[in-house]
Amino acid sequence: MTMGGNPFCGVQLLPDYHIHTPLCKHAEGNTVEYLAAARALHLPEICFTDHAPAPDGYDRAHRMEAEEFEEYRRITDYVSLSSNPRVLFGIEADYYEGCEAYLKEWLPRQGFDMVLGSVHFIGGWGFDDPEQKGRWKSVDVKVAWKEYFALLSRLVTSGLFDVVAHLDLPKKFGHRLSDKDMAEAACPVLDLISGKGMGIELNTGGLRKPVKEIYPSALILSLARERNIPVCFGSDAHSPSEVGYGFASALELARSVGYSECLVMRARSKSMIPLPPSNNIHPHLSPV
Repeated sequence: MTMGGNPFCGVQLLPDYHIHTPLCKHAEGNTVEYLAAARALHLPEICFTDHAPAPDGYDRAHRMEAEEFEEYRRITDYVSLSSNPRVLFGIEADYYEGCEAYLKEWLPRQGFDMVLGSVHFIGGWGFDDPEQKGRWKSVDVKVAWKEYFALLSRLVTSGLFDVVAHLDLPKKFGHRLSDKDMAEAACPVLDLISGKGMGIELNTGGLRKPVKEIYPSALILSLARERNIPVCFGSDAHSPSEVGYGFASALELARSVGYSECLVMRARSKSMIPLPPSNNIHPHLSPV
């Protein structure tokens, strides 16, 4: 990990590293509108990280088709000419059984600035899908979390990803572990993340979901800080109005557990910049 060379040249605001496009089939607005929203909030940088295509047909309802990827490149290239804010080219790639062979060959060829790694399925169950949330009533919550963290461990050890997205996503509908059980489940994964030199994101999308909480929780974030795991910030925006959403709260959370820097990406290489002062954060970055 490169620790020097602040690419922002003194600018003290947070980049938004998790933004989708309509190609994922569940977002709205075009890339020009996302760029305009970020510019209005004076964000220095954004990264488009739409859901990667999966030629094996995995979760087709929530991602671009393989033949649409070049369209994704085109629409992000178009706005990448902007210097205010700078636009990075990224992807959110799911980890699931059988994904490694394809991603190992495909990801390095695309010229991404950042690859987010995420888990949305336990077996065939889309545990964060509102249409499948009823299954939480019939599962052992502790077992579900155990299975989720096992998949997350495999994601990390694969070495395919730069940053783990929304690390405690299964809490989306309010299904939690006790602090003791969560620490016991999360610490081995955090040890792996630290060992791989990966980052995690503070994902403010959870503030817009039933859980009404940033991913990850303060507990997990404090455990990450103890391991010197770097963080970035992502709104998980699925519409232009969600760009930068809740970043004031995310900044406060990061500072509360001892973070003073965040990571930024270039061509899948990490560097660190200071966190901005809280009074530099645009008021619209606070959730309403």
